[in-house]
Order: sequence, then structure tokens, then C-alpha cells
Amino acid sequence: MKPAEVVERAARRGVRALALTDHDDLSGLPEARKAAAAVGIRLIDGVEVSTTWRARTLHVVGLNVDPENAVLVEGLRRNRSGRNARAERIAAQLEKVGIRGALEGARGFVTNPELVSRTHFARYLVDAGHAASAQAVFDRYLGTGKPGHVPHEWASLGDAVQWILAAGGLPVLAHPARYKLDDAQRSALLRSFKDMGGAGVEVVSGSHTADESGYWARQARAYGLLASAGSDFHGPRESYRDLGELSPLPSGCTPIWEHL
Repeated sequence: MKPAEVVERAARRGVRALALTDHDDLSGLPEARKAAAAVGIRLIDGVEVSTTWRARTLHVVGLNVDPENAVLVEGLRRNRSGRNARAERIAAQLEKVGIRGALEGARGFVTNPELVSRTHFARYLVDAGHAASAQAVFDRYLGTGKPGHVPHEWASLGDAVQWILAAGGLPVLAHPARYKLDDAQRSALLRSFKDMGGAGVEVVSGSHTADESGYWARQARAYGLLASAGSDFHGPRESYRDLGELSPLPSGCTPIWEHL
């Protein structure tokens, strides 16, 4: 979906404030801002940065960033530059299992050729009839250990946090329940993130269960982090929740939007 379409959908579904947080990219914000003014909702300039921490891919959302900040812009440019190489490797891996033309197909689902992601490959594979859904694509082709899985080294967690801070934003650890970490690893991550300047954790996410939200609310309080909420909405057919469907934050949390 185009940024304006996301904003318009959010407004129709009763959303009053929305952060647009594209992966490693800020180019959709002007269009989204114009649409938000037209429909009368508040737009928060944001971004979602792909990072590597202890050989794992984690995502950090930056809220209320200055999209013109040179440090953030350059950092994201470097992060995007690795996407093309990874996309070519994914396509080569898929070709080995008989799926040809995947890179060109994935590029048909993006407006910025620098931003081909696994999600775009999933859209193409569904469209081409190789799987029934985006989740089925990840389960069969793109998940860890599958034929099209290609590990990648993103920006370090610390670098991503510093880019967001330099742009005046609040760094938020995105959808933490999706990371396969044990208790010791979660503690190490939260301590490190807070020490680096991390401000919040996504307690309520489209991909979190109610129990997971309760757990991460307790973790946010324990580590002195603000609580955020995000739908992780990518489109009506490939998202955990639609816009406007999130549950309220658990009691005892300090909402991050109070600090925006």
C-alpha cells in the first residue's frame, strides 16, 4: 500500500494518531503527512531500522524523528545498500529450487528498488501461485533453514539507536516477543538497549498475544522503559492485525506517546 492509502485506511478505522515506520526508509513520510492533514489525524514521523544483535536480526522503531537529519539519513542509506545484494542472493537460492524470475517479480511490488525485502518476495511467490499466503512462503521458502533464507548483517543495535537519537527521536524495541531469546538473552538485550539510550519497548503488537503483552509490560516497568504499541500493519492480506484493532496497554505502563 502507498503511504497515503495507509493513512486514509487508518482514518476510516478510527485511528487518531499514526506513526509511519517503513523499513530503513523515510521517503514515504511527505506523502503520508499530506494525507494525514487531509483526513485530520496526527502523523508521527518514524522509521523501523533493521539491526543485528548477537547474530540475530532485531528491529528498532524510531518515533518522532527528524527525517532531514544527516546522521539518520546516511545510516539508513548504508543499511539499504545491503538489501540489493541480499535480494540477489535470495533469488539465486530460490532459482536452485525451481523458482525463476523471483527478483524481478519481487521488484514489481516495490516503489523503491533499494528496498526489496523478504516481504516483497513473499508477495510475488503468493501471486505466482507458489504458496497460499505470505506466512506459508516464510514457512516453506524464506524462514531460517529454508531454501531461500539468506543471513544478513545489518547495522549494529547501538548504531541504530544512535541514529535515532541524533534525529531527536525515541528508540523503541519492536515486537520483542517475536525474537527467540531465553531469559538471560532477553535480560542482556534490555540492559544493553537501555544503556545505549533506548527509550521504549513495543508492549502491544499485532503479533503479540495477550500473555506476551503482559510479560513485556512487566519487562518495560522492570527496566524503566516506556511502553509503545504498534500494529505492524503491512497490508490487509499480510498483517497480524488491521489498523485500529490493537488492545489497550496493560495497566501500570507509561505510554511512550506521553513523551512525543
